[in-house]
Amino acid sequence: MRVEIDRRSGFCFGVINAIKEAENELKRSGELYCLGDIVHNGREVERLEKMGLKSISKEEYLKLKDCKVLIRAHGEPPETYEYARENNIELIDATCPVVITLQEKVKGSYLNTASQNGQVVIYGKRGHAEIIGLDGQTENSALVLESLDDVEKVDPDRPVALYSQTTKRIEDFHAIAKSVKERMQPGVPVQIKDTICRQVSNRVPNLQKFSAEFDMVLFIAGEKSSNGRYLYTICKEVNPKSYKISAIEQIEKDWFEDVESVGICGATSTPQWLMEQAADWIRENFD
Repeated sequence: MRVEIDRRSGFCFGVINAIKEAENELKRSGELYCLGDIVHNGREVERLEKMGLKSISKEEYLKLKDCKVLIRAHGEPPETYEYARENNIELIDATCPVVITLQEKVKGSYLNTASQNGQVVIYGKRGHAEIIGLDGQTENSALVLESLDDVEKVDPDRPVALYSQTTKRIEDFHAIAKSVKERMQPGVPVQIKDTICRQVSNRVPNLQKFSAEFDMVLFIAGEKSSNGRYLYTICKEVNPKSYKISAIEQIEKDWFEDVESVGICGATSTPQWLMEQAADWIRENFD
């Protein structure tokens, strides 16, 4: 059995930075709060929790005082920072630089279009941590589109500044943008801001090539990973014998019938050690 791990899969720099910040603080103090899961991978969260990381909800955060809290790569809305200032909370801000830039752009569009009765529109998943942070830049007035069907909610008579959650599929964003432009009345300004993270989209051609080289593909990603769902569809389109798991316990031996080669890859939130664990499992059972 030939087993190979995609060398371009695994953590993006935003996730690497957040985990590094957490590990450094845990080595110093042995305890740290994190607002939400530090990464959308349950196994990596468990590893860090054993080191002393405590994942908390927004409700739990709003009861804290005099402590340290990590802001993960997804970012947070302004009120999170305001609460920290008022309650002596030291924030270790690990917001991804790409997300910080996007937040600043969204806030700028919101302020610039306010006098024109404009609308900030974001293609993304409602309730996703990144979307909550972006919506906060508009005083929670942004219109979030989850699919083409939602485009009908855009007011065709008001100026639009259209953005995207960084981890969405670029082809889908282009389709949304085209539909929004077609909906608007003549002369109404429409600004299309392609804010897809290239750390994700640039992996697509590599994954397409990688998936074609093996009898079977094992894609590893957490259940909550948005880019994991997207990148897995890329593998599946190229190699129908692709399977998505979040832990090695989910691997089924029946998948390996008539299989002589397996490619292992993952999302930007998938740790290298988890892919290596899967490779070791396959070698132990089939080599």
